[in-house]
Amino acid sequence: MNTTKTEQWDGLVLGASLATLDGTDGYGEIIDGALGWHDGRLSYVGPRAGLPDDPATLAREVIEADGWITPGLVDCHTHVVFAGDRAREFEQRLQGASYEDIARAGGGILSTVRAVREADEAELLRQSLPRAKALLADGAITLEIKSGYGLDFDNERKMLRVARQVGEILGITVRTTYLAAHALPPEFRDRPDAYIDAVVDWLPLLHAEGLVDAVDAFCEGIGFDPAQTRRVFEAARALGLPVKLHADQLSDLGGAGLVAEFNGLSADHIEYSSDAGIRAMAGSGAVAVLLPGAFHVLRETKLPPLDALREHGVPMAVATDCNPGTAPLLSLRQAMQLACTHFRLTPEQALRGATVHAARALGLQDRGVLRVGMRADFVQWQVGHPAELGYWLGGTLAASRYANGRRVG
Repeated sequence: MNTTKTEQWDGLVLGASLATLDGTDGYGEIIDGALGWHDGRLSYVGPRAGLPDDPATLAREVIEADGWITPGLVDCHTHVVFAGDRAREFEQRLQGASYEDIARAGGGILSTVRAVREADEAELLRQSLPRAKALLADGAITLEIKSGYGLDFDNERKMLRVARQVGEILGITVRTTYLAAHALPPEFRDRPDAYIDAVVDWLPLLHAEGLVDAVDAFCEGIGFDPAQTRRVFEAARALGLPVKLHADQLSDLGGAGLVAEFNGLSADHIEYSSDAGIRAMAGSGAVAVLLPGAFHVLRETKLPPLDALREHGVPMAVATDCNPGTAPLLSLRQAMQLACTHFRLTPEQALRGATVHAARALGLQDRGVLRVGMRADFVQWQVGHPAELGYWLGGTLAASRYANGRRVG
């Protein structure tokens, strides 16, 4: 029996069916299920008929529900903390300007950098919190939030502090990622190596303040080259911090292989990753994070190497990439739908990508499936089958959300 019982549980949901995702394939369906939890951990996952006692005596709160319950969604790649917007650039791209054209003209990331630098911490939180609330409302119980729009010590620190506050206010897990190697700030124009010196110097200071859970970089022709990225990764490794990478989005600079070399958590985007890079990821255990929102908004035609990922058994996570320029996407469930539409994932694969594999992409082993002992992060959905989560375009499907056994959102 999938249960633990030493004292009365904190809560018990009865009647909803469960998509446990416990196993290597399939939804792990339990019809007319029951889900119990205590001290933030799942204490029973199974059929309602398998409960050992009168349900009313088992928990302090017993909830009758319908629909389906899944693990809480995990958005493993976001840039939710920012100021301003780039709607005008969206219009420019529709009129023919490329992402690179806009970036080289001083737009793109640098336009958001200016807005972030102009906003104080309170203002940055005021603008960012509604975006995180929107992600939570559609089922995302764990968020990764990157810095990378400050590009100096004080503003990178400000972004990371706001990200921590988002998690505290919403009562959810926020994993912070240091992405100072995102773009070259204007004060370091034509001096990328000097800027990487600064990025490396800031990292231990921010880590000492408890603000950094992982380290990322933008390894690309309009970002930083592999040698510069390697320096950032070596600084992270010296501090015992895991790495991930914006890899091979616009060209193949060997980013996937670099992630594998450093035993990184994930390589993200990877539209141009080579077969050799994918094999290296498979050997290291890195996760491929698919970002169909950016693919959709940029109207890309170069698909990630999906066949190679499947052939070599690389787990595929799905994330929003929520950001002001290339993925103004406020729903992980919508990202799942886009992954089904553009990348031909099945709804079950997309759901696993936003739970099981996304948790792995953050180095979190305590969530992503419904199993006794795992963290009590789950969502009750008003759907007739979990495939609907990758089917509906928009709408409100999440009826209730729980983080660590507490109702949120």
